[in-house]
Amino acid sequence: MSARVTTVIATRDRWPDLQVSLPHHEGPVVLVDNGSRDGTPAHVRRDFPHVEVIELPANIGAPARNVGVEAATTPYVAFADDDSWWAPGALDRAAAVLERHPRLALVHARILVGPEETLDGLCAELAHSPLPRSPGLPGPAVLGFIACGSVVRREAFLEVGGFDPVVEFAGEEERVALDLVARGWDLAYVEDVVAHHHPSPVRDADGRRRTRVVRNRLLTALMRRPWPVVLGEAGTTLRAGDWPALRGLLEAVRRSPRALGRRDVVPGRVEDLLALLS
Repeated sequence: MSARVTTVIATRDRWPDLQVSLPHHEGPVVLVDNGSRDGTPAHVRRDFPHVEVIELPANIGAPARNVGVEAATTPYVAFADDDSWWAPGALDRAAAVLERHPRLALVHARILVGPEETLDGLCAELAHSPLPRSPGLPGPAVLGFIACGSVVRREAFLEVGGFDPVVEFAGEEERVALDLVARGWDLAYVEDVVAHHHPSPVRDADGRRRTRVVRNRLLTALMRRPWPVVLGEAGTTLRAGDWPALRGLLEAVRRSPRALGRRDVVPGRVEDLLALLS
């Protein structure tokens, strides 16, 4: 069991899921509670006393993970959701890879979904990434990630500010990935590092999730992409014409001053990589 990796979990009102997932975690664990109303912090302290619990007074979304990363004292941090966990030995393998590759900021795992252990759809895409690979990179170069399948170099994650409060939740990984690559860090898909995800039955309605995804894609574009891309994203949303997408556009407009306050367009070489992916 490695003490080089801390697992950080952000949760809210998911005690039944945590009862299943927490016994699987190896090494130090920091759980950041996003203002739960179901007694999660007390339950975790009682049943899993080895887990460090940090209570937030309100739900701040994905930036709660930043609190956990800041509290971690290890050089590497693995993210997990309340309904996910890492396979035995996976964190040791990820730490070894990160130690061998000092410019590698993130190891993306092979995520197996549900009891059937179906390969997550994004992982199938990452395994065939068309991006050029830096010499010696341990797997395909990637420009995106799923948080619950990623192990990060703590230094690099904090360097780019972690997850931001403009996006909050759903698609929060995109801006972090863009900033890491813009600063010269590598991200790689490493197939022999494995995470398990058993999606919770308590989930947002499909329409609400689509609204958040559309909103956050637009906000990320406002923060990091050239204006033609921003306008193209807005046009695509308008042409989609469905109410959840349009609501996402309206929510993005309301949050746009905050996004524009963080605007820092990525270098052209990052846009070139994005063009390869599209």
